[in-house]
Amino acid sequence: MKNFLFLVFVCFIALSAPAQAAEPTDTLQLHIDEVVNILKDPQYQTDAQKDQQRENLWKTIRQIFDFERISKLSLGKYWKDFNPGQLKEFTDLFTDLLGDTYLKKIQGEYKNEKVNYLSQEIGSGTNSDKAQVKTEIVRENVRIPVDYSLWNNKGLWRIYDVKIEGVSLVKNYRNQFQKILLNKTPDNLIEKLKNKLEE
Repeated sequence: MKNFLFLVFVCFIALSAPAQAAEPTDTLQLHIDEVVNILKDPQYQTDAQKDQQRENLWKTIRQIFDFERISKLSLGKYWKDFNPGQLKEFTDLFTDLLGDTYLKKIQGEYKNEKVNYLSQEIGSGTNSDKAQVKTEIVRENVRIPVDYSLWNNKGLWRIYDVKIEGVSLVKNYRNQFQKILLNKTPDNLIEKLKNKLEE
């Protein structure tokens, strides 16, 4: 799972696409450029500046990933069992867990991997607010298919799921959370996330 999420963020950082107004890939491009600039900025090359670099990276990533929607989808049918306070606490903890777990990997392991942009498909009718961006990441002659699912939230395209080699980020976590929620309460799951963050 750790390698899976690392690839999610690597793919996000490495993705390149032509610039046109109001397209899902354009929104990605704007944030990708900012992330790459932060990664390559000489002022962050010393250990003393890594915390500030991490903070700036996380701020940028939060603008393109819809962690609220990711959290809700990851709970699946069980999100209805959460009251508003529990849902907010779960979302905050889950978001922090993703960040704490994988941002350090991005800082230490990103090596300018190449990503080939394959296609973009925007839905129609009731799905016109959704899009899928297909890419492949190239790492040492290995090609890994990566599909981004985005939705248009108040005029902004944001990522709500990523599939790597057909494996969904959301479904991975949904399987884990549902195993817990089958016999435990929302508070039990929240407590597990707190403990995980403290490790």
